[in-house]
Formats: sequence, structure tokens, C-alpha cells
Amino acid sequence: MELAVLFLTLLVLLLLGVPVAFALLGATIAAFLAIDLPLVVVFQRMAAGISVFSLMAIPFFIFAGDLMYRAGIATRLVQVAEATFGRTRGGLGQVNVGASMLFGAVSGSAIACASAMGSTLVPLMKEKGYDTDYAVNVTATGAIVGLLIPPSHNMIIYAAASGTGVSIGDLFLAGIVPGVLTGLLLMIVTYVVARRKGYPRGIFPGWRPFLRAALYAVPGLLTAIIIMGGILSGIFTATESSAIAVIYTVLVGALVYRTLGPKEFLGAAVQSVKTTAMVLLIIASATGFGFALAILEVPAELANLIGFMTDNPILILLLINIILLLLGTFMDMAPLIVITTPIFLPILMPLGIDPVHFGIILMLNLGIGLVTPPVGSVLFVSSAIGKIPIERTVKTIWPFYGALVVALMLITYIPELSMALPNYFD
Repeated sequence: MELAVLFLTLLVLLLLGVPVAFALLGATIAAFLAIDLPLVVVFQRMAAGISVFSLMAIPFFIFAGDLMYRAGIATRLVQVAEATFGRTRGGLGQVNVGASMLFGAVSGSAIACASAMGSTLVPLMKEKGYDTDYAVNVTATGAIVGLLIPPSHNMIIYAAASGTGVSIGDLFLAGIVPGVLTGLLLMIVTYVVARRKGYPRGIFPGWRPFLRAALYAVPGLLTAIIIMGGILSGIFTATESSAIAVIYTVLVGALVYRTLGPKEFLGAAVQSVKTTAMVLLIIASATGFGFALAILEVPAELANLIGFMTDNPILILLLINIILLLLGTFMDMAPLIVITTPIFLPILMPLGIDPVHFGIILMLNLGIGLVTPPVGSVLFVSSAIGKIPIERTVKTIWPFYGALVVALMLITYIPELSMALPNYFD
């Protein structure tokens, strides 16, 4: 009865268009009233959910990403990608994915990546004769790579939710190869679709423009190298690296590129505060919702159900992937990380699945949900930038979904793709 109250309340609130954070909170309160537990416990659990030291990195990484966008670093990365990939068939599509991989290495946010690449490349692609839905599809799916290539604030949320002391540095390392693999698969699909539709081939600008673009982009790209180098060398922790990223981005934007002034800095600060408040409220509400699930013994019952269906690790991973893909179609990424990690990680660890490996599976799986209706925030942002109805976008996005699903299966069943770098640096 209490479980029905929890899920029905959540479903009704979501259908009414209530924001996810308040829908989770409302469902949790309804369940606690049905169980006859004091509501103060809900808010105690919410406070505990965001009173985690590692979460301090989230506002700084969000701030750094916004500063990079406003400082024009994204534009310089596009120039490098255009000089590198632009001469292939459907060259601007390749540029979009390549630039997303580069921007993911300095921002770690799918929405920030979609906004930066979309506002820069979608109008240019339309001007060059590319269909709008193609431009939006490439932008949206390419942005998902930013969730895997470090730094990624969603990995920090996962590390906090796992409760197993997962190293954020290991997660950052583990995402590099899967991120590059996912980007390459998207590039292949981008090329195949472009060739089928007869999109134009770009022109290589020559080595001098290429080297000039690469040189201009080096200060921005050094952000990722500084972060990973500092973490691996022990100079600073993953949490401290987020503050270093902000300081370095301010110095590069203000002194090197000279495109970051007081107006841009203040605008980034205000937007980052809003985004951080939204993310932390979602995490807090999801923590309370997860606690209600634990009281109602949902994780244990789900584990028993999966164990009853099969004890084959391959099938268990497939079932969990399917469940996560379905959940990702109607709930945002941050709350799902907080809710599902304590449920599925205890099921997988006895099977020998490393928490770091599962973290990368979770990032890509829930990232696919960000480009899947009805609650696909990255798809909505990309469609809005392209000024195209989302229904039209979804009709032609299936080849790109295919690339993402293939990447997910490879990452799921070939753990070495995720674990090679963490194991090497241990």
C-alpha cells in the first residue's frame, strides 16, 4: 500500500508537470504519511544527502564550464575540430562531434556542451545546406560524450551516492577510453548518414591554419590536463581540482584570450548559482526518495526478483541496463544516479563488477536518457537552438541512438575499456 502511494504520487506529479525535485519530495512525504513516520526524518535525510564533502566540487565545475563557454573557449575548440575533421563527408557533422569531445574534456556537462556546440554550429550547418534535424541530432548525441570524458560532475554525484569510497580520480580516468569510443562511433554514424543524404565534403584549410587553431586552443585544453595531472600526481584532490579549474579558466579567459570581462564573469556566477541550487535540490529530494525506497525494502525485493529471474551476470547486466534505459526516459540524470546506485551496486558487486566500471555504464546509460523523450533535457535544448519541433528530431535520430547503444553494450561487457587506465595508474 505504502509503495503504491509512493509511486502513484510521483507519477501523478510528473504528469502534472511538477518539477522533478518537487515531485520526488511530494512522493516521499506522501509515503511517510502513509507509513506514519515523522516528516522531520525526510528533511534530515535530505540534509545528509547534500552534506557530502565531495559534492563541493559540483558548483566549481559548473562555474568553470560556464566561464569556458562565455570566454569563447568552445569557439576555439570548434576551429581545431574543423581543421581536423572538416574535410570528410558531412564535415561539419564530424566537427560537431569532435568539438563536443574536446569541450567535454574541459566542461563535463552535456547541457553546456549542447548549448555551446548548438549555438555555434547548428546555424552554420543549416547555412551550408544540412538538414536541421541532422544538425540537432548530431549536437544532442555528441553532447553525451561530455558525460564520460573527465571532468564530469555526474561522476562526483555517483561517487557520493555509491557509499563505497569510489575514487573520483579513478572514475575520471575510467571515462576517457569509453568517451573516445562513443565519440568515434557517433562519427561513423554521422559520416554514413551524411553520405546517404549527399551532404558536402569540407576542405582542409592547410597545415598553417590547422597549427594556428591548435595553438590558440591549447590554453583551453590544458584545463583537463591540469586537472588530471594534479589528481594523479597527488598535488590536489579531485574536489580541490574543481576550484583550480575555475581559477585557471578565469586566468585564461581574462589574460590569454581577453574575452572574459566583469560582465561575463558575473553572468557565469549568477547562472552557476542557479544551476547548482537546482542540482543540489534534486540530489536532496532524490536522497529522501531513496530512503523511502529503502524503508519499503524495494532494493532487497528487486535484488530477489532479479536473482529469481537469472543468476547469469551477462543477463543481470542486460536487465539492469534495460531498467535504467526505461527509467531514463522520464526522469533526469542526477536523481536517477542517487536513487538507483544504492539499489543496483550491491547486486553487481558480488558478481565481480567493479564500482568504477558500473559508474561508467551508469553515466552512458542515463546519458542516453537525456536525448530520449519525454524527459530528454539535452534533446530539448538542442531542438530549441535549432528551432525545430522535437517530434521531427526524434523521427531521424535512430541511427545515432544505435551508436550510443552499441557503445553502451561494448562498455558493459568489455570492462577493460573502463578499467585499463585506472588499473595502470594504481
